[in-house]
Formats: sequence, structure tokens, C-alpha cells
Amino acid sequence: MTRPTTEWPLVVVGAGPCGLGVGVAARLAGIECLLLDKSSVVSAITNYPTHMTFFSTSERLELGGVPFTSVADKPTRREALKYYHRIVRHFDLTVRQYHTVEAIERTSSGFQLQVSARHGETRSYNAANIVIATGYLDTPCLLNVPGEELEKVSHYYREGAPFFDQNCVVIGGGNSAVDAALDLHRWGARVTLVHFAEALDPGVKPWILPDMLGRIRDHAIGVRFGSRVIEIKERSVLIQSEPATSVEELPNDWVFAMTGYRPDPRLLRSVGVQIDEQTGIPCYDPATMQTNQPGVFIAGVIAAGHNANKIFIENGREHGPLIVQAVLPHRA
Repeated sequence: MTRPTTEWPLVVVGAGPCGLGVGVAARLAGIECLLLDKSSVVSAITNYPTHMTFFSTSERLELGGVPFTSVADKPTRREALKYYHRIVRHFDLTVRQYHTVEAIERTSSGFQLQVSARHGETRSYNAANIVIATGYLDTPCLLNVPGEELEKVSHYYREGAPFFDQNCVVIGGGNSAVDAALDLHRWGARVTLVHFAEALDPGVKPWILPDMLGRIRDHAIGVRFGSRVIEIKERSVLIQSEPATSVEELPNDWVFAMTGYRPDPRLLRSVGVQIDEQTGIPCYDPATMQTNQPGVFIAGVIAAGHNANKIFIENGREHGPLIVQAVLPHRA
């Protein structure tokens, strides 16, 4: 079923924290703004590990001057979800959840977005300006090895309870991999961490690093540094040391490939935004967040290209006010 076209001065694709930041800035400036998300509000945080603690303190995650209070100095996943849901209510933001933007076309007055809703409806929205704030967690960096398509393989991690007394391999050496390995171990899984480097990443959170190093030292968590998984089988994985001197076959029930994520540039490319092939960074003005295409803005980690560690909520939340200030002079 097709619904009538609606007109908006500003449409944001993505209702994560940085997308909400645009909506809040627009509300404070008196600009009508629509947010569309193919999943739920701040769905990336929903998909974080159940007991995850943020790196940032709560005040650095705040939007629109609304206080974010947490029990400890660094908030939990649950506290962040509650806070951002409250932001939507507090500012009465117009959010359409489970609305997937399938295509964007430029029109004489701006842009037209073709959207599919959860129950099969198709809708069309016109916008004078658009913001792409789609994050990066929907597109994991693949291993590109045989067996990666097996059901036992996941690029996401929630919690370890289902993996009690199971052989688990965690691939990676950053925060996500260390968090997953520790949680699996605490839930009684037999864990081996595989990382191509010779040590854990230097950015691992300092309050979990000693615990991980202690588990490795005590052989409670196995580790294969300087190694890569080269094949995944139903009941085992093949691990090759670097340089390629030997291959080990390790019994395995589950694989968690915590190898990072990259933004999906397809919507940006479809409206003519130039993207650097090496860095993945869209062409944009940091002062306004406007791309090389007039009326097309970006917000959040998508501005960092392949280096997702460059932009977090705490600096991505600053994009909203920049975008709104750029839009204000061009209002009808």
C-alpha cells in the first residue's frame, strides 16, 4: 500500500544517538524533522553485549542538555537505552521505527525518499535536506574464509549463557573481542582468542585489560597471537600462524568474529556523494557536515570512513547543531 507523500525540511536516516542529536538540535531550532530507522531507536546499543559498560562517562553522552545520570561513573548499556528513549519522549521527536530507506532521488525541491515499512507498506517522503546517520554496525568486516556462512559464526556478541561448556573461538584483539572472551569464560565456555597481531590492541579498556591478561597468563583463556582463522568447519576451525609456518585444527562449536565494522556507503553514493576509496571517508565540510552534494549531510561514525575509532557518541553528538545551523539560513 502506498501512502501520500509528506514534506519535511529535514529527514534523518538513522535513529542512533547521533541521529537523535540531529533531531534534538532541529527541535531546539524550531525545524520540523523526521527520523527514519530500519530497526528500533538506538538499535546499535540494543545489540551491544548485555552487560557492557561504556568507555565514556555519562555526561559525555548527553543530548540537548538533558542530564544522563548513572549509578557508576561509566553507564551501562541498559542505562543508555533508557536515557535515549527518554530523549525521544522529552523532545517529542518524530521517529518512524522499522522504516527502511530503499532509495533516495534528487528532485527540483530537494529529495524524495522511498521507504518500506515493517508490514509491507511503501511510503514516499519529500525532504529539503537529508542527513545520513546510519552508523556502521550493520556491515561487519568479513573474514572471507571458507565456512564463514555457517550458523555457528556470528559477528555480534550478546552474552555467554547459551555457550556454557562449549568450545568457543573469539577472533580479534580489541575491546569487543576481549569483552566477549571474558564473558564467555565467566559463563563456563572454553575460550580461545585468535588475533593476527602479537598482542592485544593498545586501546583495550584499562579496567578490563588486567583481567584479560591474567586469564591468558593462567591459561584460563587460550590465545593464538600472530595467527589467523583460515577455515571454519562444523566441528573445528583451522588456525594458521603468521608467517604461514603451521596450521592447527582446533575443536570448535561457536565462532565470534569480532573483527570490526564499516559504514555502508550505498545511500550516499546513490545521491552522488564522493567517497575516498582508500579511507572510506565521504567528501564533506567538517564545519557544516554537508557533503559535496548540496542538502546532503552526514552525522556520526559514517564520517570516519573505515576508521570507526575516530568518532564516538561523545564527538558525533556535536554534528547535529552544526547541521542545523547550516540548514537554518536556507529555510523557506
